[in-house]
Amino acid sequence: MTGSLAALRAAVQEGLPGRRVLVVGDLMLDRYLVGGVARISPEAPVPVVRLEAERTTVGGAANVAANLAALGLQVTLAGWTGDDAHRAALLEALDGAGVDTRPVAVVPGRSTTTKTRVLANRQQLVRVDDEETSSLADDERARFDDQVTGLLDERYDAIVLSDYAKGVLSDGVCRAVIARARATETPVLVDPKSLDFARYAGASAITPNASELAAAAHVDASDEPAMLAGAERLRRDLDLGAMVVTRGPRGITVVDRSGVHHVEARAREVFDVSGAGDTAVAALAAGVAAGLDWVDAAAGANLAAGVAVAHVGTVAVSRGELLQAIAMDEPGRGALEAKICDLDSALAAVERWRAAGATVGFTNGCFDLLHAGHVSYLDWARGHCDHLIVGLNSDSSVTAQKGPGRPVVAERERATVLAGLAAVDIVTVFSEPTPLRLVEAIRPDVLVKGADYEEDDVVGAAEVRGWGGKVLLAPLVEGWSTTAVLERAAEDH
Repeated sequence: MTGSLAALRAAVQEGLPGRRVLVVGDLMLDRYLVGGVARISPEAPVPVVRLEAERTTVGGAANVAANLAALGLQVTLAGWTGDDAHRAALLEALDGAGVDTRPVAVVPGRSTTTKTRVLANRQQLVRVDDEETSSLADDERARFDDQVTGLLDERYDAIVLSDYAKGVLSDGVCRAVIARARATETPVLVDPKSLDFARYAGASAITPNASELAAAAHVDASDEPAMLAGAERLRRDLDLGAMVVTRGPRGITVVDRSGVHHVEARAREVFDVSGAGDTAVAALAAGVAAGLDWVDAAAGANLAAGVAVAHVGTVAVSRGELLQAIAMDEPGRGALEAKICDLDSALAAVERWRAAGATVGFTNGCFDLLHAGHVSYLDWARGHCDHLIVGLNSDSSVTAQKGPGRPVVAERERATVLAGLAAVDIVTVFSEPTPLRLVEAIRPDVLVKGADYEEDDVVGAAEVRGWGGKVLLAPLVEGWSTTAVLERAAEDH
């Protein structure tokens, strides 16, 4: 991959929290109606979907803002909605994500842009759009534009203009924001829908996809030399810092003053591409806000989009998930390091696994001085589920349980050894006396402990049985325990 993964990792770990970003653009609510198909309707040759679940997420500029907040940045969002129930759902989701929504205006008599998708058996059957794109009345337009320019009195580390052609980003707003940002040397990134890129002149970067670039540059999208030449021509004519072209499975191409740079995509299992472009723009803006150059920021955008498409539906990719994706690409680290993650990243993996119909198992322990008994136990546990998560006691937790002198091996090394086992899919460290918080958050289908426990004494057993899961007691390997290993070692000396 082009770009410095070390620089990217440092920026994500240390450079993102506290950075401020302003997002201006078209807000949307994404609704998902999920069910199963068992028959075809007698009324028309269409599938009959039995509704099993309904959920809502944010889309458009709201999704860009939610992704930035999930990456740890302070985000202010400006746009408008209708005065309806969908506005309330949209703002509730954004407030829960930690986005400042005070500048989100209400336009009476207008509906909140809402896209409703019907899914069955992990496939999207149909999408229904409820939206209004007509111009605002002159006085409403003037009030909104004044509100947006007033926000620029504050200092931001980056500004994103998320244009979905629903009317929020007029030519005047785009030019006013870009002019004010240039005066303060604040990076402005534009995710365009309008094919007249002239309205974005002077921006730090425009982030079209390949088809948008081809249309704006009047070239054939299949003619790569012509595409690159068109990107450079537009970059130069519009006085842009960079043209950042998102190309789906082909990655991202950055055309800046130093030349052309290709950032290859990592192969991922794709469940849903909804919102992946918003995720890429958010990660790109986050990287630039943290001081990365365009190529390193594009590497982060590429990895974040790869995480997004592994989810079903529109999601905000967390900082932990992005760090995990970086670890998978870093030489000498790869999948082993990526298995060790925080709870948020573990939960994101659980969501992906369950979307694919897989069962999730959980076990926990100190796993100090990993031995044959541990390996056999974990292999048995993995044989009773599709994916196994191991909750690992932190060093302080082990000391509290086992006394001074334990653990013998520090938690990072213990986690690394566990991650090296094929039976283990994820290792997450906890510091509490019991793993109950992890069990309640993960909601495993299978909870495993050793046969030296009684089932009712297993922490989380009642909870797992309560949601229909199973509690299993794994057989023990006689003669193997960490204490026994330490005693034998002492005898040998």
